[in-house]
Amino acid sequence: LMKCFCSSSVSEDLGCRRGEFSRKHYGSVELLISSDADGAIQRAGRFRVENGSSGENTDYAPGTWHRTDVHLENPEYHTRWYLKYFLGKVHQNYVGTDAEKNPFFLSVVLSEQNNQRIPQYHSILWRKTGTQKICLPYSPTKTLSVKSILSAMSLDKFEKSPREIFHPEIQKDLLVLEEQEGSVNFKFGVLYAKDGQLTDDEMFSNETGSESFQRFLHLLGDTITLKGWSGYRGGLDTKNDTTGTCSIYTVFQGHEIMFHVSTMLPYSRENKQQVERKRHIGNDIVTIIFQEGEESSPAFKPSMIRSHFTHIFALVRYNKQNDSYRLKIFSEESVPLFGPPLPSPPVFTNHQEFRDFVLVKLINGEKATLETPTFSQKRQRTLDMLIRSLYQDMMPDLHKGNNMLNRRSFSDVLPESPKSTRKKEEARQAEFVRLGQALKLKTTVKGDTTANLATTSFCKKEPWESQSFCSNFPHEVVCADSWGQSLLVSTDAGILLIDDGQPSVQVFDKTLQIKQMNVLEALDLLIARTDKGKDSRILVFRLSAVQKDIETKKIIRSKYDCRENKLERTKGCHLYAINTHHGSELRIVAAIRNKLLLVTKKYNSDDTSVSTSLLSSPESPVEEFQYIREICLSDPPVVMTLVDGPTGDSDNMICVAYRHQFDLINESTGESYRLHHVETNRVNFVAAIDVYEDGEAGLLLCYNYVCQYRKVYPFSGHSPLVQPSAYDFHFSWNQVPYAVVCAFPYVLAFTTDSIEIRLVVNGNLVHTAVVPELQLVASRSDIYFKATAAVSGSSDGSSKEMSSKSSPQTPTAYEKPELPLPSLEGEVPCKNLYKIPLSNLVGRSIERPLKSPLAPKVITATPSSGITSLPVMHSLPLSRMEIKEIASRTRKELLGLLDEPIPKTESAQKLKKVSRRQSDPKQGAVRSTSSDRIISSSFEGYSERRHLSTSSDPDTSANREENSPSSYPFQLISLYDEDIIDLK
Repeated sequence: LMKCFCSSSVSEDLGCRRGEFSRKHYGSVELLISSDADGAIQRAGRFRVENGSSGENTDYAPGTWHRTDVHLENPEYHTRWYLKYFLGKVHQNYVGTDAEKNPFFLSVVLSEQNNQRIPQYHSILWRKTGTQKICLPYSPTKTLSVKSILSAMSLDKFEKSPREIFHPEIQKDLLVLEEQEGSVNFKFGVLYAKDGQLTDDEMFSNETGSESFQRFLHLLGDTITLKGWSGYRGGLDTKNDTTGTCSIYTVFQGHEIMFHVSTMLPYSRENKQQVERKRHIGNDIVTIIFQEGEESSPAFKPSMIRSHFTHIFALVRYNKQNDSYRLKIFSEESVPLFGPPLPSPPVFTNHQEFRDFVLVKLINGEKATLETPTFSQKRQRTLDMLIRSLYQDMMPDLHKGNNMLNRRSFSDVLPESPKSTRKKEEARQAEFVRLGQALKLKTTVKGDTTANLATTSFCKKEPWESQSFCSNFPHEVVCADSWGQSLLVSTDAGILLIDDGQPSVQVFDKTLQIKQMNVLEALDLLIARTDKGKDSRILVFRLSAVQKDIETKKIIRSKYDCRENKLERTKGCHLYAINTHHGSELRIVAAIRNKLLLVTKKYNSDDTSVSTSLLSSPESPVEEFQYIREICLSDPPVVMTLVDGPTGDSDNMICVAYRHQFDLINESTGESYRLHHVETNRVNFVAAIDVYEDGEAGLLLCYNYVCQYRKVYPFSGHSPLVQPSAYDFHFSWNQVPYAVVCAFPYVLAFTTDSIEIRLVVNGNLVHTAVVPELQLVASRSDIYFKATAAVSGSSDGSSKEMSSKSSPQTPTAYEKPELPLPSLEGEVPCKNLYKIPLSNLVGRSIERPLKSPLAPKVITATPSSGITSLPVMHSLPLSRMEIKEIASRTRKELLGLLDEPIPKTESAQKLKKVSRRQSDPKQGAVRSTSSDRIISSSFEGYSERRHLSTSSDPDTSANREENSPSSYPFQLISLYDEDIIDLK
């Protein structure tokens, strides 16, 4: 069992799992051609086709991509800042022109409108190229100026310095600018197609739909009468019934949706083209095609529909035999990738889950379509025209210098008014707030904003919800790394080993100051960097030796006990990096000022067992490392990442960041290649994360507010091809992060008071969680962070309208986060350690972690049973293949126990207590499922029968009583109900 654990790849970085980052999950582009009944080609088009297949790799592991997290991308409650944070609040608005004489508007507000009531500055910059939003931390001792805000938005040069606008009517104009981002309500077409229909004329000519089509419409929404309808109408006539008498309408996650159903729109027997129906459905960006017939019948193709406006088609088929829906998505080639990716296979037996998935997919699809050149250029022209028109209206006031604008161009954002003008300023602010509140109410009543669902709908558990790991952690954390289920933490009090529900254990005293560490369970190594200026070193330890010291409770090590663990030639090291895919060797690159030192450790895959290393290796592994070469750079690196080449033979690379650039260094030759140049005055490098798209290396370059993806193609000779390609993309964070973690499909940015969660493939925002006093602790496997409050699934009224039944794609194997009690006034809030499980983020069964290095509570078997005891560990979700394997092994073990002494009922009760301790929510483990209770009761019942039949032997009975507390060789595991095997 230990060898099996050690060969797992849990030490790999979250964002560096080969094959994890793949756009194939979002379909592939195909040339689709439609022909008439005679076989003549009518139309052709290039569309991205999503059908839930896994591409070329059809032999993927069970559980992979059977689950997809269904999220609205760029949700309005996170993106409509002016409506959410500004309207109805005292805030500042500024106007100015940049160096190219293009006008811009800036709005700034200090707001506490978040789930933790933490004050933050929200800033919006309106320019002709689009809207830019950033969030800045608030400090009561540091004033914030307009100049610093614009500088953070990369706007440093002005033709005219910005001036503050005092007129309250400016709020109406700025709200109009924000509305150019797109509507919060949607209209989708629904076209009914009979079996065998191949042209749009035939589909639009269907007067009525089938019974299955009517059930599908009832699933989508409610049938409403158009005449007198006061809600969102989606372009339909609500006065004279010229567009039909009824339609389908629904509200989903705060968005009003009107469906243009072909069979409900007016039908004309004389008009074969059904122009009135095409006028509505043909002008919808998204159209649902409900097609009758079997899978073998001719399939729908988007080229069958003559429309230059429709960019996305959702093909729905209903299977009567198993009462399921099958989904297929066609997106015009220019539409950016959008989620959620279809499950494999794309078949839904739960109708409510199917409805939620379809609506989220279509809403995200319409938003993505607005980013295509066809729509984005129109939106940019409209935004430019509105900004220039608003600026021209203010030109007279700019010259007159009246009270509408003033010349406090770089004053504090929230200045204190002089006493002489305080009353006048208070009156102006009161009028400003009154108008803003009235405008916000009017916008809400009109239906142009998403509804607040916090008190009206269910909340689903989100993958990023955190668990409490350690309460009231009193020490300052320097760095940490996970060790099995435990956490090895470098603090101001020394190096501690922390496990959930157990007291911390000191491993090294505070004389050893570790600034960077990596725990490699599979290699039985602990790599650490001590940082004391010129005396900085890289140390290497055997994990087995460290664990032995913990178990035997020897003297706690100090820096004086680590002389034999120092790697040679690493003195003065200020940064190091290791390769995360330990193929045939472990590579360490140490940065010593402007020099890079390459060190490797070769090993055999058969010798990775901890038990083997304990017997054959010395306590210090220093002799196993060998120096390879030294590479000189022009400047000391700030960020460093190792990138695996396609062959691993003389094509491995080192990505370094210094000055204003990211460079790629060839490990073999030391040659340097420019990867990316940063065009800003000030650069704050955050990270360079190596991600592998379908096995090919790419880099996620993070600096300032920007995150840029650059694909690194295979080498041409000895030079990597790093020229720009269509695969490159970039996005901006709302706050400057100090750390970025990739866990496909998500990328998480950590700031001082928030976690911003986006999708890797397109950079779209899915959630922002405000977390007070946040500090990222470790992220190699599970994500650990220190804060005064946990991360919850929803905030700011972002609750989702979900059915009460949780989706099978939604992880349910963890508890709700334990929120700390609010502290009393004047009391310093305590800080806790929290954990976000990797399995919940990546949404698939992952390799089981190693057992905790802290001594676990072990249930040992009787000597006569002949079965190795297993330590009680925290449960993690298991794939179906793993479940069947464990169930089969358990059955064989039980059959082998039939002739062995079985403990009495007292032992069964004790076993149930162990199960309850294992499921204690305070310890962050999983609740015992019904399956656990079935297995436990089966064991207990069988124990009673065996006890009654053998209780006549007093010696045997006494022996059973003596061994009963530790006689069960089993570990209770959560199984799916349908996989329960009759253990009798």
